[in-house]
This record gives sequence, structure tokens and C-alpha cells, in this order.
Amino acid sequence: MTEYGFNTMLLHGVPQEDPYGATHTPIYQSSAFQHKSAEDLENIFTNKAMGFSYTRINNPTVEAFEKRITKLEHGVASVACASGMAALFNALANILQTGDEVVAAAGLYGGTVELFEDLERFGITTRYVTENEPEAYEKLITDRTRVIFAETIGNPKLDVTDIQAVADMAHSHGLPLVIDNTVATPYLVKPLELGADVVVNSSSKYINGNSDAISGILTWGGKFQWDPERYPGLIPYKKFGPMAYVAKLRNGLFRNTGACLSPQNAFLNNLGLETLGLRMQRQCDNAWKLAEFLRDMGAGLTVNYPGLPESPYYELAKKQLNGGFGAIITVRTGSREKAFEIINSLKLPYILSNIGDTKTLVLHPASTIAVHLSKEDQLQSGVYEDQIRISVGIEDIEDLKKDFETAIRAVNA
Repeated sequence: MTEYGFNTMLLHGVPQEDPYGATHTPIYQSSAFQHKSAEDLENIFTNKAMGFSYTRINNPTVEAFEKRITKLEHGVASVACASGMAALFNALANILQTGDEVVAAAGLYGGTVELFEDLERFGITTRYVTENEPEAYEKLITDRTRVIFAETIGNPKLDVTDIQAVADMAHSHGLPLVIDNTVATPYLVKPLELGADVVVNSSSKYINGNSDAISGILTWGGKFQWDPERYPGLIPYKKFGPMAYVAKLRNGLFRNTGACLSPQNAFLNNLGLETLGLRMQRQCDNAWKLAEFLRDMGAGLTVNYPGLPESPYYELAKKQLNGGFGAIITVRTGSREKAFEIINSLKLPYILSNIGDTKTLVLHPASTIAVHLSKEDQLQSGVYEDQIRISVGIEDIEDLKKDFETAIRAVNA
């Protein structure tokens, strides 16, 4: 089979099979699907035949999105969910049970930390590393550990996980590695190629690109060998071979919790996905230039960006990421009041809680995405009271520089 480049793969990697020649899979806005016989519907429900029965389980528009992400991530199957948090919950809870432990990176998105706190009510404990190093994860592994979890690029800590090294370490202990690839996207890195076993993307962000659809998707790599003693829930699905993980998820947790992606949002994601490469190229380039500009301004700012040589993750990011260093910058201003003043003085960026839009977005993490975390958890996540998070868009870079310079100098004056 022909191996295409990234942008060509986005457009032509999964052939369209519409009977009318439509270039996009249409919105199949139907809650259920009819069949020619009772036997046909029975075969779908008993996994003896492919097909669609009910949109909570699957839908043609959603499946088209899943196939494209599977192709991009070089996985074997994907499951699309109603949000990134739903995808993360499904990815982890599919293999966890009461008494199990997760070893996780420290610089995680605040919502993920809150999810882990919720899992504690079900007897599932999370142990956090203090440094994003393979040895740090290994030190926290116990006989109850069942999964290692990290983000490719922490949000908003912007630490970079050495995916291959952490995967090798996890596999040496018979554990799977789940990676949240939202900030990097498959444009910058394909974690499954580096040894990760499950990849989660909050596709509301860069994959969609326009802030017009909430969604999440998990992709299974198909290689990890599940120990039946550690993961007894997968025993009934052993007959599905390398698809056991996805078979269990689709026949259980995903179906029964009902966090399915709507056909409308899947359609919007398919539209946005086609320009992912072009947007990421521009956004990463803009972020790099803006980070250098803000660093060189001085003005009492401390700039954090993996693409700056002074970042402790610069060498790893340069080695692991392809074509950029991500499109998020964090800036420490010296005080909470100053951070708010700068945010309020900017003209171009939108003040809102999202990343990955075509437009530049800014917020104050400590009072928004991390507001429900303890002060200790905030520091572990790289959140500070004087910090601004910038999700850089595709605007002309000179306009962004001018806007930030004007706002910062006005506040300093």
C-alpha cells in the first residue's frame, strides 16, 4: 500500500465510499438503523456481522472519523467519545478495577487530575511522579499498578515525556502505557510508533481546530499482551486476539455509559481534520517565534516553551517531535494582578478555556482549568498564580507580537 505524507494522508488515506460520490461522509442523523431481517440484527448484536444498530453504539459518520484517526495514529482501532474526558475515562476504566493503581505524570491537565480523584471513590488510586523521567515512574510501581499514564506535552506544565523510554520501562514490568497526545497531535508525534499502547486525543482541540465540537477519541495499538491474572476483565474477550481491548470496551463500558459522539460533531471533526497539518505547522511556527519574542522582551517575564534552548525538555522535544514544538506557551508575569491586566489588555486573543483553535487564546490557569486543585497539585501541574497560558493561533505573527508587546508595555508602565 502506498505510504503518503501527512497532509496527503489526511485527504486520501481513507477512501470515501459514498454511493452518491460525496467527498465527505454525510451526517447520518439517525438514532437507529433498520435491517432486512431479524437475523441480520441479531448477528450485529452478537458480533457475528458488521453493521449499525443504534448510534449510542456506533454510527457511519462517527466510524468515518474513527477510521481516519486510526490511520493517522498508526493504530488498529479507535473509539470516538462525547468528549476528551470521556475518552480518557473509557481508556483507563476499561482495564481497571477496585484496588488497582495508576502511576501518572505530575504535569497533567487539571481535569485529568480531578478525574483521578473521582476514581479514588471506586478504589482506584493514582500515584504521581515528581519528575517526568522513566526512573521516577518505575520507583512508584507496586504489585497493584495496572497502567502508566502521561501526556506527550503537559498542559500547562509543558514538560515532554520520553515516550519510548517510559514505554520500555512499563513493558519491562508487564504494564501498558496510555498517552494523552492532545497537545502534540499525530502531526508532531505518533506515540504508538514509540511504544505506547493506547493514545487519547481530546479532539475538541487541534483535531477539530475551530472550537465548534466537543469530542474525544482513543486509539488502540494492538500489540500489548494482557496478563489474565492482572487484567481478568479481558479474559472473556481473549477470542478476539489483538482486538480484545477494543472488543471489551465496545461491548461493555463504552456502550453502557453512553458517552457516544454525535454524528454532527463527528462530521465537523472530519472537516477540521483535513487542515490539521497546515494549522499545526503554522501554529507551531507562530508559537516558537512568539516565545522567542516574549523572552527577548525582558519586561520581568519568565517564558516557558519546549522550543526554547533553555527549556529542560528542549533536546528531548527536538528529538521526539516532528516539525515543531507545540503551540502552547506559558508566561509568568510576577503577580496574579499583572497576569490579569495583561490578559485584559490584549486585543487579538480570545479569553476562553480551550486550546487548538485557529485563533489565539489566553487564560489564567490557576483561576480556571486548575481552580479546583489543591495548591500542592497546582504546583505539581506547573500552575502558578502569576501565569498566563497562550494557545497560539494562525494569525500573522507580526500582529501577535505587536499586540502582546503593546499590552505588556502598557501594564508595566
